[in-house]
Amino acid sequence: MARKMIRRWLPDPKHIHTQPLLRPVAQWLHDSNLWYLNRRSAAGACAVGLFWAFIPIPWQMLPAAITAIAFRVNLPVSVALVWITNPLTMPPIFYFTYKLGSWLLRTPPRPVEFEMTWAWLTGELTVVWQPFLLGSLVVATLASVLGYFAMRGFWRLHAVRDWERRRDRRRHTHGQKERQRVKRP
Repeated sequence: MARKMIRRWLPDPKHIHTQPLLRPVAQWLHDSNLWYLNRRSAAGACAVGLFWAFIPIPWQMLPAAITAIAFRVNLPVSVALVWITNPLTMPPIFYFTYKLGSWLLRTPPRPVEFEMTWAWLTGELTVVWQPFLLGSLVVATLASVLGYFAMRGFWRLHAVRDWERRRDRRRHTHGQKERQRVKRP
């Protein structure tokens, strides 16, 4: 089932409750909906995690966790999906969002020669922030909606397959009982 497949990668809630850094927010972490995995919580968690993954802010896990708590969706899935944008994937993803924002605003994209300096970052960001932010918001919203419906579809597909397997097992078991009954004279 989809729940078993996803649960393999999730941390144990009891382990998380024992972490000293989380004591200040422990009162909000006791809601069982944050840890329970069902179709609604998994789909909502995908939407939350994917939205915050494409928003260009530092510490994206924090707003993802706050949003997951507010909407009462699975917290570990929400926070884990934020890592789609990591130090390796951020440059191409955010360059794409910038190009998309430039296209939507009908402004020519600036050629970017990346330097790892604070001066370059602040100087370039003041010039490209509008298309970059617009592209990020569009991609975050689309990824969120697509992730929500993809998880609902994934969950439904696995539920239907499980029902079919159970039905086939029952038919097979029932067929064996019928054959045994017929053999007994």
